[in-house]
Amino acid sequence: MPNPQEKPWAGRLQAPTDAFVESFTASIGFDRRLYRHDIQGSIAHARMLARQGILSESERDAIIQGLECIQVQIESGDFQWSVALEDVHMNIESALTAEIGEAGKRLHTARSRNDQVATDVRLWLREEIDAIRQAIARLQGVLLDLAEREAETILPGFTHLQAAQPVTFGHHLLAWFEMLERDRARLADCRRRVNILPLGAAALAGTTYPIDRHYTAELLGFDAPAENSLDAVSDRDFAIEFVAAAAILMMHLSRFAEELILWSSAQFGFIALADSFCTGSSIMPQKKNPDVPELVRGKTGRVFGHLMALLTLMKAQPLAYNKDNQEDKEPLFDTVDTLKGSLKVFADMMGAIEVDRERMRAAAKQGFSTATDLADYLVRKGLPFREAHHIVGRAVAYGLQVGRDLAELSLDELKQFSPLIESDVFAALTLEGSVAARDHFGGTAPNQVRAAIARAQRLLADASP
Repeated sequence: MPNPQEKPWAGRLQAPTDAFVESFTASIGFDRRLYRHDIQGSIAHARMLARQGILSESERDAIIQGLECIQVQIESGDFQWSVALEDVHMNIESALTAEIGEAGKRLHTARSRNDQVATDVRLWLREEIDAIRQAIARLQGVLLDLAEREAETILPGFTHLQAAQPVTFGHHLLAWFEMLERDRARLADCRRRVNILPLGAAALAGTTYPIDRHYTAELLGFDAPAENSLDAVSDRDFAIEFVAAAAILMMHLSRFAEELILWSSAQFGFIALADSFCTGSSIMPQKKNPDVPELVRGKTGRVFGHLMALLTLMKAQPLAYNKDNQEDKEPLFDTVDTLKGSLKVFADMMGAIEVDRERMRAAAKQGFSTATDLADYLVRKGLPFREAHHIVGRAVAYGLQVGRDLAELSLDELKQFSPLIESDVFAALTLEGSVAARDHFGGTAPNQVRAAIARAQRLLADASP
């Protein structure tokens, strides 16, 4: 019987592999996480081979039993991984042969490690996408709960980080919900292209054995087998597309994080993060640092880097499979880990924040945030908007000069800018009046926010994971 540590290609190369090269080219240090999917794919392959008469039923049963035994060993920590066997596939195949003998050697009939690894990664990524979409939905649920509690809380809406118009905090939170909903949809769409079966392409040109790729696809839950064998083994578009979607999602989380960092500062004071999501300073005893949102913001760069790494990896590869593609796994694995960790900690953190409603309201009163409402008031009185805009600009300049907001000016002071201004103007200049007046496009008023929350809750309830 051959040495179980012997390379699968040892028949061609007579000299042993250099020890450093062996370590340098091995992927077992990171691809062992694919063990369950490798076993899943191998069991389906064995079933298909037996159905086609390429394996006997007894060989199929021995292979399946042996693979299930190996999975138990791996999950109990009793499996011995070998760098000499390079990767997860050869480690499992070698252990299978040692366990059941000749039948184990027949498992690799009609397949290559090229289509095998592509299948394993797709099986793994499909599962991870489902888990990530569930994690997104969990964060969305936390945001909806918070938005419901803060549907009437008024804060300044910003453009250019300058006070623009008053909105409700609930409406602001729903903007984050919408970003995440696009992320969830992007991943669902990406999953359709992940869910194509490469197995059967073999090394690059298919196989002479009478296999049934559609049956294998059915067993593994793939939508269909790949159409072109060259593309099947060398395609990593699905991984790049996933990391691109992940990069957009991390960008969204980074934007959320930036707002939380600003809002929790003494200068804003809109929110307080729970102590369990912050750290102190080694020198300044008063500090409470927003480490969790800062780290999420920082980890976004990692995922951006992984996207560039995968694009660069593939940019000059000729067809079909090349060893370069071994380098797809670490960026992909780390992207998934980073994404899942960031989503979990964000959901936990958002569920524990405290909102200072009075600070938000006081901030909304600053910066002449109801100026646009005064312009709209004048337009309703018959003025063209550009003329109304100019008049309100003069009123704001006056307010700055005397140190008072528009709502704090007297009627006589306001009338010096336009005789169209009457006492009913003050209803438009209040924060509540401003918020309630804008009841279109989702609406910032509390009743509109609650209606939007109800729609969003139905969306989450109806969506598949």
